[in-house]
Amino acid sequence: MAAVVTTNCPDLELIARGKVRDLYRVDANSLLFVATDRISAFDVIMKNGITNKGKLLTEISIFWFSFLKDVLPNHLITANFEEMPDKVKQYRDQLEGRSMLVKSLRVLPIESIVRGYITGSAWSEYKKKGTVCDIKLPVGLQESEEFEKPLWTPSTKAEIGDHDENIHPDKVPAIIGEKHAAEMAKISIELYTKARDYAKDHGIIIADTKFEFGVDENDNLYLIDEVLTPDSSRFWPADKYKVGGSQDSFDKQYLRNYLESIGFDKSTGITLPQDVVDKTMSKYQEAYKLLTGKDAQL
Repeated sequence: MAAVVTTNCPDLELIARGKVRDLYRVDANSLLFVATDRISAFDVIMKNGITNKGKLLTEISIFWFSFLKDVLPNHLITANFEEMPDKVKQYRDQLEGRSMLVKSLRVLPIESIVRGYITGSAWSEYKKKGTVCDIKLPVGLQESEEFEKPLWTPSTKAEIGDHDENIHPDKVPAIIGEKHAAEMAKISIELYTKARDYAKDHGIIIADTKFEFGVDENDNLYLIDEVLTPDSSRFWPADKYKVGGSQDSFDKQYLRNYLESIGFDKSTGITLPQDVVDKTMSKYQEAYKLLTGKDAQL
């Protein structure tokens, strides 16, 4: 089966194509989020996709939306294809298993990143300046060490082709207002903490993750987009965790490491070798099974 790297649904209004998702308007109140099999790294979309990755991401998001719904409402209306409008069902061969019908909300233009462990760009900044997102941290932290408390390190939402910019939390109110900034910071930590504790009991360390939020016409906050997938998070196997270096992972880090090893220029997508495609997908599937206790229905 070929990877679905783009969708073509002429009877639906295409609003945007992101790095992974195609977004369609269904009617005045609802949108269709479609997780394609595209994969990106370093904000660059690769030329080939990973077959069924979009379906797996959708299943993982559905799992977490259900698990976290008591912390904050989310935008999911249904992911059951039989409950979709007829204008969506006509594209079953492209969309089934990888689509979520969601509420149409105003998206807040902040990537709400929560870090439980120091790694990646946070580790790089800390080594240079002793800070993460310009937040001063204690001296002597080691790579992959757990923070005493999770850090909220927001970033701006970039257009495709641009890079998200990490910003100090103090700058968020000027972008989305005091009320939503305070809510976003508090809720993001609560969401991360509940998911972190569950995942750790199931053999996965969630080192960091990215949440996105929207608001309705009454200014109520909703959890939107994808949630706690290997695309939006760093997942580490708990049984192999060791402070003081980089970690094995169930996420895109394997792909990032491969690209680094070949001197990837971080500007132009390449065609990934089949073994890299297969290994990346197998890591995603392993994470899903650990979290849910079952094999993904792909």
